[in-house]
Amino acid sequence: MAVKKKKSKTNKKQKTKVTKKLVQSSVSPKTTSHQKIRFETTQGVFVAELYSDVPATTKNFLELTQKNFYDGLTFHRHEPGFVIQGGDPLGTGMGGSDKNIPLEITQYKHVKGALGMARSQDPNSASSQFYVCLADAHFLDGNYAVFGQVLEGMDKVLALKKGDKMLKVTLTK
Repeated sequence: MAVKKKKSKTNKKQKTKVTKKLVQSSVSPKTTSHQKIRFETTQGVFVAELYSDVPATTKNFLELTQKNFYDGLTFHRHEPGFVIQGGDPLGTGMGGSDKNIPLEITQYKHVKGALGMARSQDPNSASSQFYVCLADAHFLDGNYAVFGQVLEGMDKVLALKKGDKMLKVTLTK
C-alpha cells in the first residue's frame, strides 16, 4: 500500500473508472467548506484542511479520525524530498482499516503539503494509509487521490522521519 515514485500502467477498464470518477468529483474548491484536522506528532503539531469535494476519501478519513484510528500510529515510510507516509496499524506499509474506498481524482495537485491516499496497484484499494508531499510530486497527479493540504506546521511535517508517531489526530473547528 505504498505510493510509487514511478507511474504504473493502467488498463483501459481501470482508466475508464478513473475518468468517470473525475467527472463526478470535479467541483470547484471555492464553492465548498473544508474541515480541518489537527495532527499532534512527536515532531510537533500540524493542521491540514480536508477537501469536502473529495467525498469518499474525506469521509473515510474523518470516520477513522473520529474512531481515534490514527492515534499512536507511526509514520512507517519517509522518502526525503518526496513523502512521509502513515496510517498503517501494522507499521509495515501492508496494513489498513477494514474497508477500501474508490479512487477519486480531482483538480487538486500533488504540491508540497498535499495530503494523498496511499494504495496498492489496485486503484480502488485505498484504506487508511495516507501521505503528505514533502515537495511537489506532479507525476502522482491523476493516479492518487489528493484530499487535503497542510495549512500550518509544514516545518513539523518536514521534520518527521520513519518511526515518528501521530500522538493524537483530531477534527478541529
